[in-house]
Amino acid sequence: MAVAAWREWARLLPRPGRSCTVGAPADPADAAVRAATSGGDCDGEYVVYERAGTWYVALAPAASLTVGATRVVARAAGRSWQVPLAGCPLAVVADALAALPHGEWRAYGWAGFGLGHVLHGDPRDVGTAPLLHLLLPATEVELTPGRALVRTAGDPRAADRIAAALRQPAPAAVPLLTDPEALMRRSPEAYRRAVARTVRDIRAGRLRKAVISRTVLLPSGARPDLAAGYLAGRRANTPARSYLLRAGGWRAAGFSPETVLEVMPDGRVCTQPLAGTRALGADPGRNRLLREELLADAKEVHEHALSVQLAVHELAGVCRPGSVRVEEFLTVRERGSVQHLASRVAGRLRDELGAWSAFAALFPAVTVSGVPKSAALRAIGRHESEPRGLYGGAVFTADADGSLDAALVLRTVFQHGGRTWLRAGAGVVDRSTPEREWEETCEKLRSVAPHLRRRRVLAAP
Repeated sequence: MAVAAWREWARLLPRPGRSCTVGAPADPADAAVRAATSGGDCDGEYVVYERAGTWYVALAPAASLTVGATRVVARAAGRSWQVPLAGCPLAVVADALAALPHGEWRAYGWAGFGLGHVLHGDPRDVGTAPLLHLLLPATEVELTPGRALVRTAGDPRAADRIAAALRQPAPAAVPLLTDPEALMRRSPEAYRRAVARTVRDIRAGRLRKAVISRTVLLPSGARPDLAAGYLAGRRANTPARSYLLRAGGWRAAGFSPETVLEVMPDGRVCTQPLAGTRALGADPGRNRLLREELLADAKEVHEHALSVQLAVHELAGVCRPGSVRVEEFLTVRERGSVQHLASRVAGRLRDELGAWSAFAALFPAVTVSGVPKSAALRAIGRHESEPRGLYGGAVFTADADGSLDAALVLRTVFQHGGRTWLRAGAGVVDRSTPEREWEETCEKLRSVAPHLRRRRVLAAP
């Protein structure tokens, strides 16, 4: 049944159409925002994804896949198919994409943190929310400074609309929050109690590390413009990846400090765990002192080493024997308002496995879950006040050549179900203190909260 459904679904996708190059703003982030919002205020889905100096914009989905706890729903050309979910959800995604009839596609999407409960925890903890949403765009824009490559299928006017949008000035925007620091620091007691309970769990031998997070809900009247906030935040941050999306019921803008995984066409796979944090501000001298403190802090180094150790173990399960290497260890990466201990682990996938097998092994990232991963997922469920949704998940692109690039969803503003919020967490180990982990969440929130924007309303002449 599933094979027949994927073939029918894939048959209805339009073949690649024409490509053209048009002029674009010198700032690709600015251009990406203009392209993504070229449809005005309609509710169409889009994904903006920044990788290695290039911004990719997916528009006008020609087809989509939505993975839930018990079924997969595929949509294309006004039709839909429902396939019961049996086995690994990511294997189902791989099978569906393998049915595509041509080799020029790129898929964009997100995976929610709940997918981790299916892969490594208890599926009963998932609930009914979608676990993963993927779209195949009819229109795609690839942006570098001053240049936009537009690919379209099915709509001959799409390129003209995007070219016109790229010529328009960016909308005026002003800061949303008058005192972001006060919002971030509200009500510390509940989070500190959650950290203290987690420390007790660790000292009782239930696990070695868990990443515990907290939600900062924006007031109901403070609804940011995510496109404007993305642009302001990207100019103030130094992310590994960034994204702006409206897809699968979620709206989000974020500045990811690390990748969950990167899979190359030749089967090379790597992951980039960041764990261990200090603030990063405007004073170079203080930043240098905090960097030295971070590198010498036994608790932070221990937390980081646990993450690297698990990353090595997980990659070894899907890679050729002897190919897994720690290519970088205990360096420091500057990410917006914080600096992190960083490492990179890489290997070569076994011949019979593909990118989605690697995704299944590594997701959710150890730096948002813990060690062991299954025990950490249980601790997160006990000690956090609400499901994570997209927080701690991934935004990704996947290509017909077998490559896959997945950004960890952190340093992000979320909109879903009529609410807008931020979320931040900290890695808890046996030496953690509630006060320091609370402060670390505040340091991370400063990468996003001050850059939230609302559209400026211009007075009539």
